[in-house]
Amino acid sequence: MGTTASAAPQPVYVASPLESVHGNGMADSRQSLSMSPIHTVNIHNNKAKSIITNKVAPVVITYNCRQEFQIHDDILKANYKVGRISDSMPEHYLVKGEYFMVQDVYSKVDVLNTTDHYGAPNFRQVKGSYPLYGMGQPSLNGFRQVLQRLQAQGQEEIIFFCVREEPVVFLHKDDDFVPYTPRRKENLHENLHGLEKDGTVEKLELTIRNELYDFAKLNEDVFYVYNDIEFFKDEPQKISIACEEDIHVTEEVYKRPILLCCRYYRLPLPVEGAPLEEDFDAFVTILRESPSLFLSHNESQKLPALLFSCQVGVGRTNLAMILGTLVMNRLRGDLQLPPQIEEAAASEPRPLFQVIQHLISRLPNGQQLMEEVDHAITLCSEMHNIKEAIYENKSKLEGIGEDYQIQGSSTKDYFLHRTMQSLERYFYLIVFNAYLHEQYPLAFVFNFSQWMCRHAWLYRLLARMNLSELSAPAELVTKGARVLVADECLAPDVLSTVKEMKAANFRRVPKMPVYGVAQPTSEAIGAVLAHLMDEKRKHSHVLWVNLQEDLVLEGNGQILTPRESSQPDQHISVPTSDPQVLEKLETSLKEEILQAQKWLEVILEHEKQMKMFKSCLTVQEIFNQHKSSHQGLEYKRIPVTDCCALREEDFDKLLEAMKSALAEDPHSAFVFNCASGRGRTTTTMVVSVLTLWHFKGFPECADDEIVSVPDAKYTKGEFEVRTYGKYQHFKVLNMNMSIKHEKTEKECQQQLLRSLQYLERYIFLILFNTYLHLEKKDSWQRPFSLWMEQVAARAGVYDILNQLGFSEFEDPRDTPLARLRCRWQQQNIHSLPFRGEFI
Repeated sequence: MGTTASAAPQPVYVASPLESVHGNGMADSRQSLSMSPIHTVNIHNNKAKSIITNKVAPVVITYNCRQEFQIHDDILKANYKVGRISDSMPEHYLVKGEYFMVQDVYSKVDVLNTTDHYGAPNFRQVKGSYPLYGMGQPSLNGFRQVLQRLQAQGQEEIIFFCVREEPVVFLHKDDDFVPYTPRRKENLHENLHGLEKDGTVEKLELTIRNELYDFAKLNEDVFYVYNDIEFFKDEPQKISIACEEDIHVTEEVYKRPILLCCRYYRLPLPVEGAPLEEDFDAFVTILRESPSLFLSHNESQKLPALLFSCQVGVGRTNLAMILGTLVMNRLRGDLQLPPQIEEAAASEPRPLFQVIQHLISRLPNGQQLMEEVDHAITLCSEMHNIKEAIYENKSKLEGIGEDYQIQGSSTKDYFLHRTMQSLERYFYLIVFNAYLHEQYPLAFVFNFSQWMCRHAWLYRLLARMNLSELSAPAELVTKGARVLVADECLAPDVLSTVKEMKAANFRRVPKMPVYGVAQPTSEAIGAVLAHLMDEKRKHSHVLWVNLQEDLVLEGNGQILTPRESSQPDQHISVPTSDPQVLEKLETSLKEEILQAQKWLEVILEHEKQMKMFKSCLTVQEIFNQHKSSHQGLEYKRIPVTDCCALREEDFDKLLEAMKSALAEDPHSAFVFNCASGRGRTTTTMVVSVLTLWHFKGFPECADDEIVSVPDAKYTKGEFEVRTYGKYQHFKVLNMNMSIKHEKTEKECQQQLLRSLQYLERYIFLILFNTYLHLEKKDSWQRPFSLWMEQVAARAGVYDILNQLGFSEFEDPRDTPLARLRCRWQQQNIHSLPFRGEFI
């Protein structure tokens, strides 16, 4: 009376009675109360010998022994958890301690009614002549029937892709093997995703199979499954598992009936959004390994049939079929729509999203690439149209008036997420098509991940998909949805310079005409300019660079910025690098405030007050006024994202502005400001210092030199600007060390993101200094952004940034934030209500 333990070494522990009673609320489960006379059993996977003695079955485990051994059933029972759907149903063992096994596919999902005729739900071929097929999840016999159908149609070679990322096991039922998947009690209709973090989905399926076999042996060769999760009639149902051969994992099902004409691949794709770069890499690897899918393939030879399958045969299958269509188009180059489909597509033109407009404008033959993707989507649209899904979700998002909650989640957030995911998927299809155009003729010299790192500007575009803030109405402030927050709440005067200079955190780099300050009022700007142009400093030309990407106004002599009434501590970043766009939005906001002629809520020193505004100016208007009295003043606005590295184009703009100022007056002074005068200001001061050194020569700088602040005794710390950016480096290390002290997973991820952003910022400063050195001989005629693309990217710089992390503490491959795609997207995601339109 024993069972064979799974091959993988694992600890076995017999719980005390109190521990055994402890429940798992998620699935109404508890550990089995069956107890063994043995109290503790430890199975080690190290080299030491471990001997367990009991009256029933002694266990001996030694290093290098075959790991098959007998364990008493009670020990196994103590290791597994049991649970039930409801009190009226029997209790049974739970997969991985919390999941119920549910029949994978139901008849109602077969919209095309193809199961009986073809063997699988929603079986179909793409419109046109390409041998591309999609379907839902078949049983073992159903898969055999599909293969027989394709062979009867004359398909000599079949390449089958299972694109499911969730685990599936097949249980012996009658004369067939039927698919079942683990589900949570809270949502028995939804598959599990992300369970394969510690290994592949294939390994997870093997683990589940071993557990199911153990469960059956502990219950007279019977296990409980659920077939009807709508009405639960006669549920759960017993299924017989007499031997391990009664359970198949996915690979066994798809390889067992396969003849020489068919090859099987597991290509997990995400249910939502675009596949990861490594998913595309896996697909490209299959293309490389398939002679019949290569360009050297004889055009007179018949193309192989590509067959794709997910659970229902809709979302992921549809995406995979589109990828297959793009591949076939590269092989044949004869993608043509049937006349009726082409007419329908031409009759309903859709306005392009801005991110797609920018994408196709920068890609070679971008318009053609997009049209090819659109045609492929149309050919595969029998059950789902990826492009239409974007506009449908957008329409639902913008159609919601007052936001409301469903199961604790915002409806607007839900549809915004859906819109973003579907647009990202469309974006990546166009990008992958560009990759195929370039790399297919070259036999894929670079995989997709490498190619993306050589075109890192694509990640910059992707990070700014949501441009809705550009259309947010100015009346949000006058109607109370947003509130104006005064600068003293946002920019504490750490350096105590307001009394002397009227501006917070004003300071100068020693022996350099480089200054930093928080966002100043008109009065403060006048005081700073007077200070710079006095008889002591004698600067006749001043370049002032405003780094704010938030909307900023001066009302009644105070600097104000709009914030959400419910989240006044979180700034509202405007997703644009165009200062004219910001000026236009600020002008609209100013006019709305002045025309309203009403008391508005303002937060001053964290207290809410009501204010009536008699005067209101944009930042541009303030500087225009000062230009009349300070002829040497030049004002630039270069919006920069807080806490992040400067974008490549930001370096271009800063360098070009400084070159122009120095050409006009070699003794020009440079002033930089952001909201608080801290992160962005400090970073651009470093950029300015590096640039000036390359123009005027490098000084000898002592380690104890500090920033110069008028009438301030203590200036080391937050605003220190040193020659090699030591401040940024130390702050990165300090933040990373503090991650382990954070309380929640969300806090840990936010702190990790901030650490990586600071590290990336430091790396970009080094790269910019390298550029200044290497391009000096040509007077920096080639912009930094172009140098990064033509030199740094080819040297593998973005490959390093795409696996950024602290290897002393963790493996960068284990966190998505190490990747450019995730990190740059996250720095532009804010938990603010959706406003405006999805442009």
